Amino acid sequence: MTKKKKPKKNSSQKKTYRGIVDITRSGMAFVAVEGLNSDIMVKQKNLNTALDGDEVLVDVIRQARNMGRMEGFITDVLKRKKTEFTGTIQLNKTFAFLVPEKGAFLPDIYIPENSLQGAKDGDKAVVKIVAWGEKTRKPVGEIVEILDASDTNDLAMKEILVESGFPLHFPDEVIGELGTLKENISAEELKKRKDCRKILTFTIDPVDAKDFDDALSIRKLKNGLYEIGVHIADVSHYVLPVTALDKEAEKRATSVYLPDRVLPMLPEKISNELCSLRPHEDKLTFSAIFQMNEKAEVKQFWLGRTMIHSAHRFTYEEVQDVIETGEGPYDQEVMLLNNMAQTMRKQRFGEGAINFSSQEVRFRLDETGKPIGVVVKESKEAHQLIEEFMLLANRTVAEYVSKQRVNKQPVPFPYRVHDTPDEEKMHMFAVFAAKFGYKFDVKSPESVAASFNKMLQLVQGKPEQHVLETLGIRTMAKAIYTTENVGHYGLGFEHYCHFTSPIRRYPDVLVHRILAQCLAEDVHPDKQLEKRCKHSSDMERKAMDAERAGNKYKQVEYMQQFIGDTFEGVISGVAHFGFWVETVDTKCEGLVSVHTLSEDFSYSESEYALIGMQTARKFRIGDKVTIRVVAASLAKRQLDYDLVDDGNAAPGRRPARKSVKTGSKRDTGRKTKPGKKKSK
Repeated sequence: MTKKKKPKKNSSQKKTYRGIVDITRSGMAFVAVEGLNSDIMVKQKNLNTALDGDEVLVDVIRQARNMGRMEGFITDVLKRKKTEFTGTIQLNKTFAFLVPEKGAFLPDIYIPENSLQGAKDGDKAVVKIVAWGEKTRKPVGEIVEILDASDTNDLAMKEILVESGFPLHFPDEVIGELGTLKENISAEELKKRKDCRKILTFTIDPVDAKDFDDALSIRKLKNGLYEIGVHIADVSHYVLPVTALDKEAEKRATSVYLPDRVLPMLPEKISNELCSLRPHEDKLTFSAIFQMNEKAEVKQFWLGRTMIHSAHRFTYEEVQDVIETGEGPYDQEVMLLNNMAQTMRKQRFGEGAINFSSQEVRFRLDETGKPIGVVVKESKEAHQLIEEFMLLANRTVAEYVSKQRVNKQPVPFPYRVHDTPDEEKMHMFAVFAAKFGYKFDVKSPESVAASFNKMLQLVQGKPEQHVLETLGIRTMAKAIYTTENVGHYGLGFEHYCHFTSPIRRYPDVLVHRILAQCLAEDVHPDKQLEKRCKHSSDMERKAMDAERAGNKYKQVEYMQQFIGDTFEGVISGVAHFGFWVETVDTKCEGLVSVHTLSEDFSYSESEYALIGMQTARKFRIGDKVTIRVVAASLAKRQLDYDLVDDGNAAPGRRPARKSVKTGSKRDTGRKTKPGKKKSK
């Protein structure tokens, strides 16, 4: 924390607020405070060591003249968004400075001799700030890692992670705790659990996965029903509250998936060894076990701790092959599970879930991490099989806990919620969809969901499919973690949580702990739970930003070889300064600046379009265009395209381009890439 003597305040404005700092490219800062209509402006001289994304206390100095915005002075930094930074080492005889990358709005970090770790002048490095406040005017740091500047891909991916606030290494105390974890499962531990090792169990995961956090089991019972088990790695058995492992997992809150690597929430000994449900090994699990008929109707369920022994490790491709051919390992069981999953899926959409389809675009990489091709992954029945049973388990756990009481009050619990669409956004979208002949009933959330599903069904294969699906997703609220259970609108569930991925999501670990307390009828309410939920939601967004930045870097790297080439594309986003185009073949997104067009354009928010002032020509999301690749900057993670058409691009002219970093927080009209599997 940092404290500093503050300027004298106007007596009528003696107020202190808590908020998050947002520093613009110009260096001006704004503190966003929940409940305030406008942000509090903070000049650079009044930041008091606060950096972009920090949680702070800010005192109001005066009411600013422009737009009635308050002006403030930051008195205390409560929580740093990040403490690690990348830059270049400037070495003196007995000490050094890390000069941060441009745009960081951070002074040089002083590094004493005993923290240099052998760094040389000019080295790229990651430095952790260990002191900065009243006693140290400049930040004091220690070198965490010296980066190999010759490996540009590795350097770029690590910079993205550090930039997003994710530490590259686990602290020494965490590594020390790993050595105390017992690998052998004792007979005493087995007595506490349901033994499911003799029941047919298998995992279904991506071909390159190492952290298998869920498994399915199946057997037919004497009563004619099928027992379907959803078994989840019992991370909470190994990661205990208040330990260094737990604190670090909570701090990270999620694993981060970049194109060529995973930065895990938990050390690999846990995520890839102890807790990974690898085949032919006894593993500790937390399970939701259902008795179901062939119509996928749940007759009863059981929740509790188990032990399993996976018989087989499937990839999605292998399961899809079994579904399509009817032949392969455990083909009868796979076909039965798939039929149940498709029945549940159909029922879910019939009850109000919204059927948004998504594509996941990934690059094929060579051994050095260089992109050599594009792979478009679509959700097939093998993916839906896993998805439906995970949804069933998540929903069942949330429903069970929602009925429990402690001191006659609901048990505090980290629900995964998704609110109804914003009315104004929904109305704007309904007007836009009507231009294509699709009517929306916006009288209630239920009628909106039904209208969406009808439109999504009718629009398949039509020219407007892309634009309506893309804009439809953007009308939706963001799913978050919170103790306030408002339900999950997109899934159509009254109760929902994340139970099925504790290896890579911290809220799932919390869910396991609270569920265990409920089953033992020994609940200890967590007074900090809402704060933990908010932190997890924030870190999830940062991880998604990092994943987008990693994918953008690969897009730019891949398209460097095509400078000067033309591609067919689809407009994927529009803003007042230009529009983004995603190429059809390579799925790479770049910006066509308005400054490269032959006439002036105005931005119409209601039409999601740029409209020509002289010709009234429209560039609208979903429109097909032809572009030429004119620039690819890895440093900025930016692609620049020029329009190639019937004269709207100024011939022989290459005007100076405004540097608009694709994906920056001030951009509008951006495309959101689909998230990871099972993260609804």
